[in-house]
Amino acid sequence: MRSTNPVESPARTIHDFSRNPMLVYWEMTQACGLACKHCRAEAMPHPHPLELNTSESMAFLNQLLDFGDPLPHLILTGGDPLSRADLFPLIDYACGLGLEVSITPSATPLLTNDAITSLRQHGIQSLGLSLDGSTAEKHDAIRAVPGTFERTMEAARHAGRLGIPIQVNTLVAEETAADLPAIYHLLKNSFPVMRWSLFFLISVGRGKALNEVRPEVGEDIMRWVFDLVPRAPFAIKTTEAPSYRRIAIEKMRACGTSSSQMKNTAVYKGFQIRDGHGIVFVSNLGDIYPSGFLPLRCGNVRKNSLVHVYRESEIFRGLHSPDQFRGKCGECEYGHVCGGSRARAFAYTGDVLETDPFCPYVPGKQAAATMV
Repeated sequence: MRSTNPVESPARTIHDFSRNPMLVYWEMTQACGLACKHCRAEAMPHPHPLELNTSESMAFLNQLLDFGDPLPHLILTGGDPLSRADLFPLIDYACGLGLEVSITPSATPLLTNDAITSLRQHGIQSLGLSLDGSTAEKHDAIRAVPGTFERTMEAARHAGRLGIPIQVNTLVAEETAADLPAIYHLLKNSFPVMRWSLFFLISVGRGKALNEVRPEVGEDIMRWVFDLVPRAPFAIKTTEAPSYRRIAIEKMRACGTSSSQMKNTAVYKGFQIRDGHGIVFVSNLGDIYPSGFLPLRCGNVRKNSLVHVYRESEIFRGLHSPDQFRGKCGECEYGHVCGGSRARAFAYTGDVLETDPFCPYVPGKQAAATMV
């Protein structure tokens, strides 16, 4: 499986994230032909025998309409969505309901130019591809299957020829950090990119085999990203590193940027969004989680209303309320803007409301952000 940082909705509508998620990630299947070292889903060659069937999948998709306006953007992930025989009928069904649909396929032999063309013909809004190295040797070492680099590059080139917006997802870990500038230059010069998304590793699933960057290194990478944004030909975002928002605010304030000007920046679009708040994840078995990296089962779409679970379950209600966070995150003046990685807090402490250990910031150093 590729890095599970799927494509985001291209535009942001004003949301009350305690009521309506912006993004619903659906892990259509665990089946995948890759064996990536950081796979959250611990994907397997064959689908789980109890994964949602076609009729159950359609019933789940109908539940998304109950969120009302604005509807969430649906992200098809896995495993490898292309391994499902009913993928295109389900895309057609979702689009027929009025949902916007994006997909993050794996770079297996199923990811052919014909498959990408069919995705476009069936109404896919954007395509997420993973690139974890600037060369075949570096990327394929992470993916654990030779040839994935070249297959990813060809898929991106073909999607670019078709005009499909592309998000490239890149893992940030000790094993990849030094290569990030080279990956940026590769993306800038190889094919059209809508967004580059940097996923900061959380040690779940097979990701335990890799090493997270140290907090101070992570902060250096985030500062580098912020300085890169004005000259990059595509948007850049971070995933599972919400403290980037604090760094962005600090740097913008240092430059004299006003609150009204901050609201027009790309980073502002991510303010408040975190695991379980603006995001919800449904597994191939129908289980409901705050995110793919936060393994706290809160219900199942076969017997529970996704809308009710998202709005009313105890875990989600806690995630909607930064005032309930503990430790530094509960004291931090950036709590509502950032909120910390709830998945990383859980991975390290077993408490979803505890402090995100990746953030070295000491609360109280600066005045609270007031633009949200």
